[in-house]
Amino acid sequence: MRTDELLAAAFDNIEGVVTRAVDGLTVDQLAQAPAPGANTIGWLVWHLTRVQDDHVAEVAGTEQVYTAQGFAQRFALPFDDRETGYGMDVEDVARLRAEAVTLLDYHRAVHAATTTYLRTLSDGDLDRVVDEQWDPPVTLGVRLVSVVTDDLQHAGQAAYVRGLVT
Repeated sequence: MRTDELLAAAFDNIEGVVTRAVDGLTVDQLAQAPAPGANTIGWLVWHLTRVQDDHVAEVAGTEQVYTAQGFAQRFALPFDDRETGYGMDVEDVARLRAEAVTLLDYHRAVHAATTTYLRTLSDGDLDRVVDEQWDPPVTLGVRLVSVVTDDLQHAGQAAYVRGLVT
């Protein structure tokens, strides 16, 4: 198995968990916090997808799926189109109301863009420095593993919340 195939398998796992967490839920269920101040399924999935979209588009040198494919308009959220959810407060989380089909369509489109990008990579590409603001500088491999780790954590949280609200 090549490195790009390994990374694709990890992103496939995320897509599977996201689908199981969201599929068939209503807008109200997706927006239901399991406790005061907790994140909702809808927000968790939107956020993890926004982060993947943002980070992969940056390293791939492409426009984000969110704006390129009209998802910013479909969601019609009261946030800047560059918003990924990082640092949002409870009120911001509560503002995210979306249909399951919109969340899943967006996640699947980002997943497709991600896997397309991964197929262009060789093992040597993973050592390329993509962010010099850290010490040590962040390589492409580290950035992609970071996205996988963060996304799986949030997808698991969404799956857990589904069990609480359904």
